[in-house]
Amino acid sequence: MERRDFLKATTSMLATAAIGRHVPAQKTETIDTAWYTQNRKFVQLPMARVAYVERGTVPVSALFMHGFPLNSYQWRGALQRLSKYRHCIAPDVMGLGFTEVPATQPITPATQVMMLAALLDRLNIHAVDLVANDSGGLLSQLFIATYPHRVRTVLLTNCDVDENSPPAEFVPLINLARKGLFVKNVLVPEIADKNLARSQGGLGGVYSYPDRLADETLDMYLKPLASSDLRMRQADEYAVALGTNVLVPIRKKLHDWKGPARMVWGLKDTLFPVQGSDWLDKTLPGSRGTRRVDDAKLFFPEEMPDLIAEEAAKLWDVKV
Repeated sequence: MERRDFLKATTSMLATAAIGRHVPAQKTETIDTAWYTQNRKFVQLPMARVAYVERGTVPVSALFMHGFPLNSYQWRGALQRLSKYRHCIAPDVMGLGFTEVPATQPITPATQVMMLAALLDRLNIHAVDLVANDSGGLLSQLFIATYPHRVRTVLLTNCDVDENSPPAEFVPLINLARKGLFVKNVLVPEIADKNLARSQGGLGGVYSYPDRLADETLDMYLKPLASSDLRMRQADEYAVALGTNVLVPIRKKLHDWKGPARMVWGLKDTLFPVQGSDWLDKTLPGSRGTRRVDDAKLFFPEEMPDLIAEEAAKLWDVKV
């Protein structure tokens, strides 16, 4: 073989190998309901059979915590954009999404945190970057207080903060849940009537652009919660548990945690006003301040994944 032919062949083989290693289709593949259904995984833990998705092969992990009554599908846009920088893990917490919980398992913020630690142990992950929204932000703060050595950074969006837990607007739903009527009276009608779900009186009331909520997205969130009497009771149970403030007792532990933190806050959210972000900024020693987002409501991280990816990349000190 001529030397030039050898070099040409070698170059071709190296290029082919490089394509195989980088798997371009993996980076550009859109995460939609079909992808989620196909790639959902389950792991049996002592407290539940936990549903989760993971994306990315980077040896540094990030844990994405969803809000109530959503599931990890909330983070699909962020996972799609950030999996080149982190091994992204997004679980469904107990009582929500596709995680399967025994009838005898208590579902509280404390048991959720235990579940998250067990999940990371099973996946052989010691520490993570946390990204969270809504009740997922509550769980993230409690996780920091319980396992401070397992958190490198935290990116918090609108969520429970200190005394504002639960927010006053959520209390009527908690009261319905105490009667076993939250899923039955609120969510089941929204499953049947997607226009109701997208309305200001429905789930759409906490979205910046509710008219963009696809039917399949609403089904992904709501249908699992009404799939059986047990699932309805467990979603109600978790709502009731969110009525107990677990954040005020951990003030000092949050203050003692020195990791980098960043807040991204929607200013049109009526449940968690920006004063909560100001409190976090003052309390967390490693805070890098707040990015305020005009015209953004509670679940804006799902609607604005580019913004979340930008802020996460800055916090993680990676180049986009």
